[in-house]
Amino acid sequence: MNTYRPINPNFPPIVKNLIIINVLAWIASITLPRLGVDIIDLLGLHYWESEKFNAVQMVTYLFLHDTSSISHLFFNMFGIWMFGKNIELYWGPKKFLIFYFVSGIGAAIVQELVWMYSLQPAIDAINQYANTKDIHLLMPYLNNLSEHTTIPMSQLWELKDLMLNAPITVGASGALFGILLAFAVLFPQARMVLIFFPVPIRAPYFVALYAAAELFMGVMPSSDGVAHFAHLGGMLFAGILILLWKKKGNLY
Repeated sequence: MNTYRPINPNFPPIVKNLIIINVLAWIASITLPRLGVDIIDLLGLHYWESEKFNAVQMVTYLFLHDTSSISHLFFNMFGIWMFGKNIELYWGPKKFLIFYFVSGIGAAIVQELVWMYSLQPAIDAINQYANTKDIHLLMPYLNNLSEHTTIPMSQLWELKDLMLNAPITVGASGALFGILLAFAVLFPQARMVLIFFPVPIRAPYFVALYAAAELFMGVMPSSDGVAHFAHLGGMLFAGILILLWKKKGNLY
């Protein structure tokens, strides 16, 4: 006789499996390099002009996290569990999974645009220098150059390859920011607490403050290694999808 088993409200299926996959991927990221396989380099998100880029990375990067400590993985998985479970139970597994990947892929698209904005001028300058040998083209990007400097092209090609191949992004944060926005839209009366400001704040205001902080940290010069604009990209694409579903009358 079949026995009916209700969904565990603390771990609905998509949230549970996302957490399991991310944990397994993190373990693999630590252990497989000992066998000569660097899955972060293979499946992490690279710049689209890099020789290491593959379109599948737009999805696979979501399941990889920084291996220098467990904090990156822990806080992302904690956020997906805390907020994602309520959204999955509200929307159902299929709709939640679509929303998750739209947010995550949207974050990847925005990150690619940020890289293009920051890297492409220097790449174009190197390509133009190869044709003209005009050192003025490189002066905005390389220090201590004079008008009489000649740079071997072999060194410039190495620099170009480094610029194209070095940037890499991993993590579920973009999808998590989409989840935060959905939580604020679906449960606007819910109250959330910041660690450094232990006063309950309604979810929409909390998300707005978080987004403003990400924007501020994104535009300020820093070397924290965090893809702030990718986070905002996940929220942006999540917002577009929410508006589309609302327009069609199937958001709630």
